[in-house]
This record gives sequence, structure tokens and C-alpha cells, in this order.
Amino acid sequence: MIPIDSTGGSVFSENNRLYTISSSPGVRVYGEKLMRVGDLEYREWNPRKSKLAAYIKTGGTVFPIKRDSRILYLGASSGTTASHIADIAADGKIYCIEFSPRMFRDLVGTCAARPNMYPIFGDALVPEQYQFAVGSLDIVYADVAQKRQAEIIADNMDLFRTDVGMVAIKSRSEDMTLPPSEIYKASEKKLKERGFEIMDSRDLEPYENSHRMIIFRRT
Repeated sequence: MIPIDSTGGSVFSENNRLYTISSSPGVRVYGEKLMRVGDLEYREWNPRKSKLAAYIKTGGTVFPIKRDSRILYLGASSGTTASHIADIAADGKIYCIEFSPRMFRDLVGTCAARPNMYPIFGDALVPEQYQFAVGSLDIVYADVAQKRQAEIIADNMDLFRTDVGMVAIKSRSEDMTLPPSEIYKASEKKLKERGFEIMDSRDLEPYENSHRMIIFRRT
């Protein structure tokens, strides 16, 4: 296993595939491959099922997640990406927000095997709903397929007084009539207007069509 420098050595590569060290050995979340190397178990991280993995595979240079990071994850779905973040932030906390009842049921099951993941049923548009359940944060990560994606993460970051954000912008959720490049440019402009600077902005093709990962921080 070769540590990937851009991730601070928290993500690994073997035969052109990504892996994280499992924080819950023997437990699969989405049928991923498990590999034992010495005393450690590694989980394959599929970039076609995780936008954060796609960001790493496309050469992403900014990776703010550390071993002790406290992260608010907006739009956690069933917990695929969040579970890999939980592997990386093994001494941290991942507060997983999900609004779909069906996905939330799956998320609860994923979190049951990882004590640093906290499932919270809530709407990312109304962060006051779950403010009582979330502690202090280092990062807000958003993968919310709806309009106003940049504003949604900025609203959450302002409420929780968080300085670093990561948002996977899905252009078709904003406006299907505009070119994705215009959607991304408008999203970056909105973040800058809200007092943030862009640290990295990268298309996720060929792993995710019409998606871009934007990583930014408060100025």
C-alpha cells in the first residue's frame, strides 16, 4: 500500500485503486473489497460511488480531513463516503445529516458499526433543526443534490462558525439549461461573496458527470 501524499498519507493506493484503513474490520458498507495487510484491514474506495474518492483520483491537491477532524456531512445518504471519512478521521466525529427516510434507515445501520459516525435526521436547508445535536466543527462537507448548493453549505458554516468547506456541486440540480461551467463559476462567485476563498476546484469526470468538487476556507 502506497500512501497518497496529497491526503497526508491517510488514503492509500494499490494497483491504481484507492483504500482507507478500516475503522471497523470485517464490515462492508457497499460491497467493497477488504484487504488484510499485516495487522491492518484496508477497504477499497470506489471513485464511481464516492465524489470525494473521485476528487482524489482526478488529482485533487487539497485534503483538509485529519485523524481528529470534526465534520458535519450534509446529504450523507446511506453513508458510503461518510464511512470512509470515518476511517480517516478515526479519532474525530462525523455528524451525518440525511433527510430521506429510506436513506436514513440505511445510514443508521452504517453508523452502528462506526462509533465516530452520528446519524441525524434533518434538512440541510434548516440547520437550526439539528444545531442542538452537533458539537464544534472543523469542516462542513456537502453533497446535496438540489438548488442553492453553495448557499446551503455557507449557511451551515456560518451557523456553526466553521472555516473550511467541501462541496460537491451537481450542476444539473441547479439548472439543466445552463452549461456546467457556468454553474460552477456562479457557485464559486457566491462562496466568495459569502467571505470564502477557493482552495481547489476540480471537475470529477470521468467518475462523476456534471459534478465539481470545490474546497474553500473563510478569509
